[in-house]
Amino acid sequence: MSVKNQNRTIENRVVDPYKGRVGLVYARVSDKSQETNGTGRTSQENRCKDDLKSIKVPNERSFSDTFSGGGDFMKRPAMRALLEYIDANPHKKFVVVFDDLKRFARDVEFHIRLRSAFKARDVVLRCLNFNFDESPEGEFVEIMFAATGQLERKQNRRQVVQKMKSRLDAGYWPFPRRRGYDLVMKPGHGKVGVPNSEGLGVLKSALEGFANGNLFRKIDVCKYLVERGFWTKQSPEKYIDKMTALFSDPYHCGDVEYKPWGVERRQGHHEAIISTDVYEKILRRLKKDGAVTRERKDISEDFPLRGLLVCSTCGSHVTGATTVKRNGKKHPYYYCQSKKCNQYGKMLRKADVEKDFYELIQRNKLKPESGDLAVSVFDEVWAQETTTLKWQDRISEHRKEELKKKVKDLAEMARKAKSEAVQRAYEAEIEDAAIEVANLEDSSATGKDLSIPYRTAMVKATGTLENPMAVWDSVDVHEQHRLFFFLFEAKLAYDKKDGYRTGDSLSTTRLFEELAASNTLDVDLPGIGPGPRQCE
Repeated sequence: MSVKNQNRTIENRVVDPYKGRVGLVYARVSDKSQETNGTGRTSQENRCKDDLKSIKVPNERSFSDTFSGGGDFMKRPAMRALLEYIDANPHKKFVVVFDDLKRFARDVEFHIRLRSAFKARDVVLRCLNFNFDESPEGEFVEIMFAATGQLERKQNRRQVVQKMKSRLDAGYWPFPRRRGYDLVMKPGHGKVGVPNSEGLGVLKSALEGFANGNLFRKIDVCKYLVERGFWTKQSPEKYIDKMTALFSDPYHCGDVEYKPWGVERRQGHHEAIISTDVYEKILRRLKKDGAVTRERKDISEDFPLRGLLVCSTCGSHVTGATTVKRNGKKHPYYYCQSKKCNQYGKMLRKADVEKDFYELIQRNKLKPESGDLAVSVFDEVWAQETTTLKWQDRISEHRKEELKKKVKDLAEMARKAKSEAVQRAYEAEIEDAAIEVANLEDSSATGKDLSIPYRTAMVKATGTLENPMAVWDSVDVHEQHRLFFFLFEAKLAYDKKDGYRTGDSLSTTRLFEELAASNTLDVDLPGIGPGPRQCE
């Protein structure tokens, strides 16, 4: 055969672009509900696997995402894992298959970037309903398809937002369920939030506790919720920002609001767990100085009042520091730290500031005639608390029965499941339900002698009011900061010349003395209201 004929044979020979390659399948759905319909991940994977068989390429692994098609492809866990898998196997050549171009990317910018990422890795792409073509015309058609997908995605989003905003305008919450609520289908309304045992038994108490001052700071509310299993994954300090948003949200008093979409506060169709009065009290407390202060990290035994005092001139915080003279002697001071204040840098002798504080506390001991009133109030509050605990126990018992039935049903479904993945999912749900049952049992007051904590709490509370200085000296600096906000409504203003303002007095002591002066117990006391509703 001549050389000319040999060249023609080589030119006419069909080169197999998939020879020596292994197949990877990528499937994506936008949400969980699509997993069960015709565009579910399983059906996508099966079609892609059949395609690999048709081109005689072995299937090595599948990657599945439940993620929107818009935005950065590197935010999709499975797509990121697929690229990492390719990078971890540089000795292999791959074919990546997906069933529709919309599964690839519904955003022109990221479509191009993703194509470049695969091209840089020498990956051959296959799509079941689109033929990739590296010609200029093919690239143009591909970009047009991607642009069409982007347009559809944005139009769909606009329609969804319009429908959700319409629901908000009508007083319905269109977003996922709120913690402490279940979404229940109601005729004529659709899904509406209904408080569950967690909302009525834990969240309600926390919100009301902050409103009436029993839980003074946000960190105290966070600790309360963590101790009762409402939040479990992090320490209380990590939830302060979430607690701030929760306090400001009118959802829990039965209203809806969503300012990003211009929806102002209005009455909702869901059930409230707190009254509007309680919500307004929370807002007022948030505005009070000191009520929302985080527990300081720079609390020191050397400066126990740091973080508790403000400058009488500008209202800025007073901090503490120690200066060292040339002779080596140390001199501790408090001072205003605002550079805009004319008192900035003017030292307040630590001994004078703390001596004046001790004298202030000593002047505010609870008078003997007010002691009986304090005990009476404590009795009434404790009686209400006991009633609340029993009511919460009844709700918890009902919840435990629901969970036990759920565990039994899940165990039966896990036994019948044929897929290991489904079995693991059921087992995870069983474990979560068992943990919740254990938490409910730990927090139950049933069988506990409530008289013991009652006597301890009463002695501690009345003892603090009768001799606050003795209690102050007996605890560490962290407890002193907590005690401060039990005794005072807000941080104290200090003046270098006049000391503490003459009007400063212990708010708790003043409350009982004012009530004693009124000579009546018929006054509605702060934090004392009607007991909880009885379960029907």
